[in-house]
Amino acid sequence: MNGPAPGRRRAVRLLPYLLLAPALLVELLVHVLPMLAGAVMSLLRLNQFAIRDLTRAPAAGLDNYRLAADLTGPVGADLLRSFGITLAFSLLAVSGAFLLGLAGAVAMRKAFRGRTMLRTLLLIPFALPVFSSVITWNFMLQRDTGLVNTVLVDWLGLTEDRMFWLVGPNSFASLVVVAVWRTWPFAFLTITAGLQSIPAELYEAADLDGAGPWRRLSSVTLPLLRPVNTVLVLVLFLWSCNDFTTPFTLFGAAAPAEADVVSLHIYQSSFVTWNFGLGSAMSMLMLGFLLLVTIGYLALTGRRRRDA
Repeated sequence: MNGPAPGRRRAVRLLPYLLLAPALLVELLVHVLPMLAGAVMSLLRLNQFAIRDLTRAPAAGLDNYRLAADLTGPVGADLLRSFGITLAFSLLAVSGAFLLGLAGAVAMRKAFRGRTMLRTLLLIPFALPVFSSVITWNFMLQRDTGLVNTVLVDWLGLTEDRMFWLVGPNSFASLVVVAVWRTWPFAFLTITAGLQSIPAELYEAADLDGAGPWRRLSSVTLPLLRPVNTVLVLVLFLWSCNDFTTPFTLFGAAAPAEADVVSLHIYQSSFVTWNFGLGSAMSMLMLGFLLLVTIGYLALTGRRRRDA
């Protein structure tokens, strides 16, 4: 029998690439081209006087990078402080979201009446539009009229004075709480999906051996969830480091110094002071840091998996 015609074989070989073409085109337009534009802008003295015609913006070479990386200067020192705040915020937000998601998924592993409805309710914070959910938190955290101070002061009597949650030292804690509230349902959903792949026989065997809840978690659940958790932690960390909508909606364009994360710091440098070249250089430095973290994290987890 004759095989498929040459034209048909060629079409079969090209089909996967044709199916991937729309997604690759969107990725090119949405992510790759803006990233390349940012890299070019970081090499220019781009301000309010040159923004109308990028081709006439004078070249800056690596001056913007030197200015951002000069830790002895005011710009570099402020960026380093903002980076430290971002790192602390990301670690706390990822830890809180992961632990809450793990606790919720493990607690609802076994079937019970109303489990489906409860799972749906727990996913509401993640399903809500970011702006509407964070602006609600903004209203709740107001000093005089917010629900949080009303509960703490008027209902429970835990404090005598109403606290400022959106300015001063408490602003950092407020940002972490809002970020955890928004992202932990995603961790819950991901871990719940991972739990479905663990055979029930392993838990039955652990019960027969007399293993308690902590022993089942440490010896059965966490080891078998390691591939899922590896990706989950990385995604949550990247989300937290790049999160702009949450702090911008919560605090506005001028965030308190205690909550001045890198995303807002770059926004201030670019769209408030009109120094787009410096802001682009800061963005590229942050991109380089996240790439290094991602490569190192994947290499470390891959090595541990091979050793295991």
